[in-house]
Amino acid sequence: MMRIKFPLIALATVVMACETSENNSTNQETTETMETKYAKDSHSFSKPNEVAVTHLYLELAVNFDERKISGTVIYDLERNTDDNLILDADELTIDQVRDVSNGKALEYKLIKGNENGDKLVIELNDETEKVAVDYATSPEAAALLWMDPAQTNDGNAPFLFTQGQAILTRSWIPLQDSPALRITYDATVAVPEGMMAVMSAENPTEKSENGVYQFKMDKPIPPYLMALAVGDLAFESLGEHTGVYAEPGMLDEAAYEFADMETMLLAAEELYGPYSWDRYDVLVLPPGFPFGGMENPKLTFATPTIIAGDRSLTSLIAHELAHSWSGNLVTNATWNDFWLNEGFTVYFEKRIMEAVYGESYANMLNELGYQDLQHTLTELGAESEDTHLKLNLKGRNPDDGMTDIAYEKGYLFLRWLESLVGRERFDAFLKNYFEENAFQTMTTESFIEYLNTNLLNELEEKPDVDQWIYAPGLPENHPVPSSDRFDAVDSSRIAWLDGEKKASDLETGDWTTHEWLYFLRAIPENVGKERLSQLDTEFDLTNSKNSEIAAVWFEKAIENDYRKAFPQLEAFLIKVGRRKFLKPLYSELARTPEHKAWAEKVYSKARGNYHAVSVNTIDEILNWKES
Repeated sequence: MMRIKFPLIALATVVMACETSENNSTNQETTETMETKYAKDSHSFSKPNEVAVTHLYLELAVNFDERKISGTVIYDLERNTDDNLILDADELTIDQVRDVSNGKALEYKLIKGNENGDKLVIELNDETEKVAVDYATSPEAAALLWMDPAQTNDGNAPFLFTQGQAILTRSWIPLQDSPALRITYDATVAVPEGMMAVMSAENPTEKSENGVYQFKMDKPIPPYLMALAVGDLAFESLGEHTGVYAEPGMLDEAAYEFADMETMLLAAEELYGPYSWDRYDVLVLPPGFPFGGMENPKLTFATPTIIAGDRSLTSLIAHELAHSWSGNLVTNATWNDFWLNEGFTVYFEKRIMEAVYGESYANMLNELGYQDLQHTLTELGAESEDTHLKLNLKGRNPDDGMTDIAYEKGYLFLRWLESLVGRERFDAFLKNYFEENAFQTMTTESFIEYLNTNLLNELEEKPDVDQWIYAPGLPENHPVPSSDRFDAVDSSRIAWLDGEKKASDLETGDWTTHEWLYFLRAIPENVGKERLSQLDTEFDLTNSKNSEIAAVWFEKAIENDYRKAFPQLEAFLIKVGRRKFLKPLYSELARTPEHKAWAEKVYSKARGNYHAVSVNTIDEILNWKES
């Protein structure tokens, strides 16, 4: 196995760094015992209530030729028992395990094989306080997407990024991969010269001459927020605390698109207290990134599909910024509690957008989100347990719980709470919630207790919180978002469908992306090719550079077999790896044999451009079998 020699660091330095690192336990209540500190997590083999990892030191080399990350990880341990250290892994090669204090080898077993990956059991000596593991990743590691130059935005250099949520970090680092834990870390990463490495940590703003980068995250984070990206990157500051990383050819576009980031950050602090992570930067990734954004601390990973040229899709930035409080600062203890991350974040996101762009703008986002929720409720079934806020994902991939239920039903629940007590009181509650539970994890049951004690205790009539959290669907008294700006869109669409107006007569000059989405979503499935052709001739929707509009338009094209759009649809499916767009498009294509056969041909070209998160979803939709 090839290794790269690190010119700046030796094991003695590593040990010293580990010994002087902040211990995450200082951020916990000193009276808390390990027996109760960590929630039980069915998606992790680890037993942190016996032996917990508190700090990592990573010494890694990134090899694009072999598509491997290799090196050493050292663990600071908090031991409550004499039991073994149990780590999560996934298709990792373990070369050696040793006690850092004396360099002696430790016995270990790597037990292969179930839906949660592999189990690494390390036998500890009585005096063992730090353990080192030499390892390498598999070229097929689920968290990693290795991209050739042609798959990037600029096309000049290869690219690598990680995506850890929900349980994929274990495929590039052996660790206790549960959101119930919080860890700090230091890292030294060697990459090919001429490339930049960035992590969810303190980051460089210029390329290193020798390709070696050092990182520090001194605030405890859950393991799924460990992140790394390597590519031909440049940086531009957007304000005192904000900036953007991107490939050089996209940097100016990204800086223009995200110009309001500093304003968003200030608006967020005004709402719910100081930002705790020093800087908030965004990295624009190549198109294969499977999500809109990932809230890695200090450095959000973002899809290039939000760069529309008119700053119309930056609510995603507000969402990932809001995660700096809800999710990163106060974290769901298990993936069954996922709504605690996302429902709070959607609520916070909408409040940021309202503060920066006004109430009418935020109302459009609210109604579009409500449409998404209604679609998901129909898709899952009104009585499905997967429409509960508190989920039961035992024995399943936690990715199954990452639906609009956690996001939009969770948001409506918080809107409902706000309506019960008033916005001023609810804002004070949320601000205290983030401050009092900072750098800690939260279960649904702990939140309900906190909610009752700190907000609902003074109400004359106790509201039925359980119907929101433990029952399917939506309660009858749920808030229903509405938008006055969409009323005018309704009138235009109805007049066009009834033949009272031609496409050329539609007054769309001041429409935002959101008004276009609302218009297109409501076009009937059987509207016909001729009507779509009229719209396309007038507005060139097939060639839209706005990915949100393009995705909805392509769905309508598939429904109506509007073949003129299919060449651009193919190009979109090959280039864009964002699952939000891929899932509905491939699902619609799979409805008829002719379209499915076409989709399979396209997918055979596109599949290598997608991250494992998207591949797993589309494989299932198409019943894909690799030849």
